Amino acid sequence: MTHPNVLVFGTGGIGSIYASLLAPAYASVTCVCRSNYHAVKNNGITINGPGNNISVRPSHVVSSVADAAAHRPYDFILVASKAFPGANPDTPSLIASVITPERTVIVLLQNGIGIEDEYRTAFPNNPLLSGVVYLPANQTAPGVVSMGNFNRLEIGTYPAEPADGDSAAAGMLRILRDVVRPAGVDVQLYDDVQPRRWSKLLVNASWNPICALTLCSDVDYMASSVAALPFVRSVMSEVVSIAQALGHAEVDEKEADRQIGRAQARVGTKGVEPSMLSDVKAGKPMEVEAILGNTVRIAEEIGVATPGLMALYALAKGLGEGLRQKQVEERDVVY
Repeated sequence: MTHPNVLVFGTGGIGSIYASLLAPAYASVTCVCRSNYHAVKNNGITINGPGNNISVRPSHVVSSVADAAAHRPYDFILVASKAFPGANPDTPSLIASVITPERTVIVLLQNGIGIEDEYRTAFPNNPLLSGVVYLPANQTAPGVVSMGNFNRLEIGTYPAEPADGDSAAAGMLRILRDVVRPAGVDVQLYDDVQPRRWSKLLVNASWNPICALTLCSDVDYMASSVAALPFVRSVMSEVVSIAQALGHAEVDEKEADRQIGRAQARVGTKGVEPSMLSDVKAGKPMEVEAILGNTVRIAEEIGVATPGLMALYALAKGLGEGLRQKQVEERDVVY
């Protein structure tokens, strides 16, 4: 497959970067845009990267999945929207009209744990790939994205099977690798990508809600009290305990220490603002269920105690509800 037809669903930071890397040289790319539709339609996507700024026009820019259906069939759909499992309507329902049975490969470029099952249930005959993205990206204006100097994709099939296997999903996994690697993505294939999801969860389940709840960057939070860093580390240990109980031996305390070390190395800088904190500042919904809710439910099912994670889950849910109520009140104000 030399020039696949690709749909990007979710053109925030991650989706915009993947669209700009693939179009037009490596794929025909259709972007489903919402709030940034007019900007991308008129001006394309601008990526401001370290020492390299580019502007790219996708093959097609549409404002809805219904409009994207005109450009079927798609070989790949990159789902780069935020993960809200159990939402009504859920993402599988939103993209169903552009999925060609037994052809379209669904590629999840989303955070969280346990996010794949609703796609597997909705599209049992389509290859499903689960990806863990490491890519500093922030949409600074509609259609304009700042990009860091690290772009890694860890990906495997769901359910897990050997990346060099003979199945349709494994074959499409290798084709996707061969498409995105020349575009500049450091892509690594895994027979089972779930341990990599749990490894990223060490950061996502700790720093994300903690920074959102405190309105601090990671560096500012570490400086707030002597209790700050030990609390982060204790939450990471709870994630390790769950992962180990599930058989993911590589997600261990050494990996948690390494993640703590990465944060400590940022002391003296302004630090990192995790996505949940950005969402709070922008008044947007947070990925609480995908990152925390599914995690504590899995822990409960297998009998692993998670008091820190449970506290963060309860507080983050409360914060989300408070933000929602504030938006309702603001809409109800009569001027």
